[in-house]
Amino acid sequence: MAAQGLKGKLARGAAWVAASRVLINLIGFGNTLVLARLLTPADFGIVAIASTVSFVVSALTELSLSQSLIQHRSPQDEHFHSAWTLNLCRSSILATLIMLLAWPIAWLYSEPRLGPIMLVIGGGALLTGLTNPKLVTFQRNLVFWQDFVLNVSQRAVGLAFAVVVALVFRNYWAIVAGIIATQVSAVALSFLFVRYRPKLQLRRARELLSFSVWLSLGQAVNTLNWRSDHLAIGYFLGGTALGHYTVGDSLAILPTREATAPIAQTLFPGFSRINDDRQRLRNAYQRAQTLLCAVALPVGFTFALIAKPLVLLTMGAKWLPAVLIIQFLSGIFAVQTLASSLQPLAMAMGATRSLFKRDLVNLGIRIPLIIVGMVFYGVPGVVLARCVSGTANTLVNMAMVRRLLGLPIRAQIAANARALISTVVMVVLVSAVDRWVGEGTAPLFLVSEIAILLFAAILTYLACTASLWTIAGKPAGPESEVVSLLSVVLRRRSA
Repeated sequence: MAAQGLKGKLARGAAWVAASRVLINLIGFGNTLVLARLLTPADFGIVAIASTVSFVVSALTELSLSQSLIQHRSPQDEHFHSAWTLNLCRSSILATLIMLLAWPIAWLYSEPRLGPIMLVIGGGALLTGLTNPKLVTFQRNLVFWQDFVLNVSQRAVGLAFAVVVALVFRNYWAIVAGIIATQVSAVALSFLFVRYRPKLQLRRARELLSFSVWLSLGQAVNTLNWRSDHLAIGYFLGGTALGHYTVGDSLAILPTREATAPIAQTLFPGFSRINDDRQRLRNAYQRAQTLLCAVALPVGFTFALIAKPLVLLTMGAKWLPAVLIIQFLSGIFAVQTLASSLQPLAMAMGATRSLFKRDLVNLGIRIPLIIVGMVFYGVPGVVLARCVSGTANTLVNMAMVRRLLGLPIRAQIAANARALISTVVMVVLVSAVDRWVGEGTAPLFLVSEIAILLFAAILTYLACTASLWTIAGKPAGPESEVVSLLSVVLRRRSA
């Protein structure tokens, strides 16, 4: 009964997260498209530099207290007071550092507009420290409705402010306005959802930090890992190249992230509840991982296949350099889901130090490849380097899963064989269809091309997956989960 209850909570949580991510996806995509039409790649580039510096400094001061509160067996008011106080101290230091870096960064990039932008972003960083720490009680209890309302509301507010400022001023301040509006609304809404009176207190600080310290260090390493390329491109190749790269990168991760978020966001609290039963945890990991891949692989590669007509239709020819970035990165983001559930698994098992070591290894692989790629081939070289390092990092993650659960790498790949084969077949056939359709720039042609490619991709993937599953004897897996779900829905409708 307990297992069924947990499964039910996870299913309901995934449904709320799914609804939230769909709307957030639409809002975020709409925000990018509207601003891309109204602003220039250089506008995106200059804000990307300031945002990247902010992200790096933020990561260096990250405390990961929410994860510590979720993992704790029974947090009391003193734990929440300590978390709020630590976050406030951290945000004050963060804001000060960002503001102090404003003019040196502006001088380094020979861009005086960076100074005021970073001052404003620093002010927004200060506000984030006021967020209500008791929001994590919902996630601890696998209740995700508040995540839906909170995230959708704050993104909608950010979109509204960004669009209004873009229409009035037609410059980079629209992007900054959207960022600040999102942060302000997030803090305000956090106290509307959960009653909490903040109190300055540090009695449980050491206890909270003992869990989160390795997560914090890992977050710092990961941010350097994932943001250093933005800083390097902005410095060596200029704001316009960075604008194309930033938008392409953001769009490339969007489909895979949003398609898998309903499952991925429930894994840490779900795994934490069964972390004392290794066999049960192993089964839960395999079940979640195969389902993630079955969704992420076709979604990511389909987005790569329609990238060019989609960019031309929605953003215009000035964004064509972003197409190559979207095509390659969207594919590698999908491939990385082969071991993406490692993070919540290791956190649930308390293996945060191992995650930090993993992050250092990934940093050592990625940074040298990116430097070599950029020096010799510019942005395309960076993209290729990310594909190579992403594949290597996936193997590193699989090796860590093997150590934690005793699950061989070969078994991890074999469990996703049907999804991998179906995706390869889909890419080959849809690429052939794309060549048959030809090229054009008229809106009606682009809409038709996207529709044809989407239909071909969906039909090919589903047909191939169903065939392989039937040939394999219909074993337990993502396919059986879908069939079971459809059976339940049909029974309810006929009842």
